[in-house]
Amino acid sequence: MSKRFRQLTALTSAAALAFTLSACSKGGTSSQGNVADGKQEVTMWTHNAGNEEELAAIEQIVADYNAQSDKYQVTMQAFPQASYNQSVVAAASSNSLPCIMDIDGPNVPNWAWAGYLAPLEGMDDTLNKFLPTTVGRYEDKIYSYGYYDVALSIITRKSILDEFGIRTPTVDKPWTRDEFTDALAKVKASGKYAVPFDINTADQGEWYPYAYSPYLQSFGGDLINRSKFESAEGALNGPEALEWAKWMRSLVTEGYTPANAGSDPTQDFINGKSAFLWMGSWAAQPTEEAFGDDVIFLPPPDFGKGPKIGGGSWQWGMSPSCPAPEGALDYMKFAAQDKYVASVSVATRNIPATDAATAEVPAFAEGGKYSIFREFSKKYAVLRPETAGYPFIATEFTKATQDILNGGDPKKILDQTVANIDANQKANGFFK
Repeated sequence: MSKRFRQLTALTSAAALAFTLSACSKGGTSSQGNVADGKQEVTMWTHNAGNEEELAAIEQIVADYNAQSDKYQVTMQAFPQASYNQSVVAAASSNSLPCIMDIDGPNVPNWAWAGYLAPLEGMDDTLNKFLPTTVGRYEDKIYSYGYYDVALSIITRKSILDEFGIRTPTVDKPWTRDEFTDALAKVKASGKYAVPFDINTADQGEWYPYAYSPYLQSFGGDLINRSKFESAEGALNGPEALEWAKWMRSLVTEGYTPANAGSDPTQDFINGKSAFLWMGSWAAQPTEEAFGDDVIFLPPPDFGKGPKIGGGSWQWGMSPSCPAPEGALDYMKFAAQDKYVASVSVATRNIPATDAATAEVPAFAEGGKYSIFREFSKKYAVLRPETAGYPFIATEFTKATQDILNGGDPKKILDQTVANIDANQKANGFFK
């Protein structure tokens, strides 16, 4: 399949890809050429226009690089996250991609397949020190890396566990399915909490595959068979997947979670509306500020195949159409230093990608108040399927999960979802 056809295919499926990042409008493009002092321009795009702290950390890396380079000048353009993905797709269609851009981790295989990304050559030794979930790979090549990862956790309070006589689970001995069900039943019976377990059903973007497919994987199912990434048959509609679907629906029918939660589950937890919260490490600081030492971050339950959480967050890569590829790669190597991993981690309050950087971030260092999240990431994280068909898979899984939560027949829903995914994979030559 030609690269041009791949790009056209990616464009025709832009609705699925845009769904992943909730894209809604186009951003501008940048010209590339010479800048002041005779340096060659290396353009960079980021989705962080609305995230002042992370943007400032990236701007500092760019400033440091420009100050020491006598050949290249990196110029950055920041987009709002809502319009970022659409801007990249539009730029690809007009052959005007920037040299460097950030990518949501699960989309790396799709962008690499479509020809949006070039492999990062000569960085294996550096990136081997990064958490595996922070390095984007496709067909045995590295295309991106990120400064941080995030980790999911059940957030609650020690006082709640004590009040209801619930065992505190550990990394080595998480809750079983029966233990967790019993804990939810006790909280529900007390009548003290409107929502015993808030799983953030209101967020219908990438959250659904990120947050709910790990439960599916703990049951023994998956979004697709990972041996060849060709078919979801058996993985997403087999007995294990059906058990997962029935359990997800039971959360609603038993009154443990609403099919449509509030718009701010973290704040609802802080306000006492919920007893347990399924949320990422980004909620650690606000909940810790609210409850101090009473807040506790717990591992996910083991539904039979071990606890699982989602892995992979925003990463950086370079485009193959960059007029200064040596400059783009030079920046990528410079920006991968541990000190920058640490500074971006501090800005985002997320898990540092390297051990050396972690030592510089006390909250995540060994013994730190949020170090448990890095342990979860190392032990439990599962990447979303590394296939170029992932954006479509994510859309289909989200629709299926919504239908299941709202009372649809699990077998019919999952069978149809598998048929849709398999048809898309086949129609695209299994993205080979």
